[in-house]
Amino acid sequence: MLMDIDRELRYTRDYIGQDAFSERVLAAIAAVPRHYFVPDELQDAAYDNGPLPIGHGQTISQPYIVALMTDLLRLTPDAVVLEVGTGSGYQTAVLAQLARQVYSIEIVGPLANAAAARLHRLGCINVEVRQRDGYLGWPEHAPYDGIIVTAAAPYIPAPLIAQLKAGARLVIPVGDSGGPQQLLLVEKDAAGVVSERAVLPVAFVPLVKS
Repeated sequence: MLMDIDRELRYTRDYIGQDAFSERVLAAIAAVPRHYFVPDELQDAAYDNGPLPIGHGQTISQPYIVALMTDLLRLTPDAVVLEVGTGSGYQTAVLAQLARQVYSIEIVGPLANAAAARLHRLGCINVEVRQRDGYLGWPEHAPYDGIIVTAAAPYIPAPLIAQLKAGARLVIPVGDSGGPQQLLLVEKDAAGVVSERAVLPVAFVPLVKS
């Protein structure tokens, strides 16, 4: 799987503007058993470099995209991170390897409950999962050292910008369902000024509102 990630990185490097991912990020991905987050009937494809359905119209993201989005956050070991779209919990588990605390939001109740139980069994003690509307973020624990959104929104939700710490990054796919989408890197500088750049064309399931 890591070889496939490296192969796609070389293919997309002109888009993303880099030739390598952080060794910390690659080690985190290597440490998380992806098959643990994949439905039983898809176990044979667990380590393929592609997305897979997990039920409720949601997917577990392609490993390369998980690596890219995680790398773009530039997390430090003492970071507090917000994830919007827990899904199976795979991206959450990767973040838990890299950050001090991960707060994860999932709007689909059965997915949130299953992911929380799965992450607990895996020993991810620095993760908290809640069912709530991702467009609103999780203001109780803000500001965050990084925010990652794992479903496509038609716009960047203002509450997520507000909950981002100065000097931190937000990674989010933006675009219509079934239409063109771009993975955006949003940065808030020390003065609170926000900038964004398009990183890569992507295809995500839509970010659902309550």
